[in-house]
Amino acid sequence: MHVLILGGTTEARRLAELLAGEAGTRVTSSLAGRVAAPRLPPGEVRVGGFGGAEGLAEWLREHHVDALIDATHPFAGTISFNAAAAAAATHVPLLALRRPGWVAGEGDDWHPVGSLAAAARLLPALGRRVFLTTGRMGLAAFAGPDPAAPWFLVRSVDAPEPPFPARMEVLLDRGPFTLDGERELLRRHRIDVVVTKDSGGVATAPKLAAAREAGVPVVVVQRPAEPEGITCVATPQAAAGWVRLLRD
Repeated sequence: MHVLILGGTTEARRLAELLAGEAGTRVTSSLAGRVAAPRLPPGEVRVGGFGGAEGLAEWLREHHVDALIDATHPFAGTISFNAAAAAAATHVPLLALRRPGWVAGEGDDWHPVGSLAAAARLLPALGRRVFLTTGRMGLAAFAGPDPAAPWFLVRSVDAPEPPFPARMEVLLDRGPFTLDGERELLRRHRIDVVVTKDSGGVATAPKLAAAREAGVPVVVVQRPAEPEGITCVATPQAAAGWVRLLRD
């Protein structure tokens, strides 16, 4: 049974680990190629796009894929709709593996917005020293020549490319992060507002706890819409169980 995992997430890598050693299962993980040195999962790996839904459908046919799992980042967006269209065109079973989003708790000062642009518009009312944890993609939303614009601490795995904020410092780092480390980062850089995407998971969640403790507001970019009618699970273990049911 050939399983194609659209990956790039911790959950996708864990799913490949669960399935790669099982008899009767061939696992291929597809990575978008946006990270220079990704952590490679076990099994076969391909890097790069497919050329839209039609290209993905052709790849499924050519490589005799029996099951497709969309385990991409919640903000990957377009690939999820391409996966749904390709699966429908080829009649390949499709599963979405999505980590649950974060939920605000007592003491959190969260400000939900629908986009990075909306987050940028909200910042002047909240703070002047911004911890921007939305990755290196999309920094153009915070760029501009205004000398009075906020100062940004930008954390990403790889160095960002312009356009990006005129006043910023880049911190190259990869999670998981610790609560102590996030507390110190907020203190050292005098951060008074945090911007994040609702990525979910535990690897980057400590920044939220650190912000709560420090009384720092958090601008949370909500997840984009996803294709309707797709079976979805929250853990790699559940996704592996779905594959086994199909296989056995």
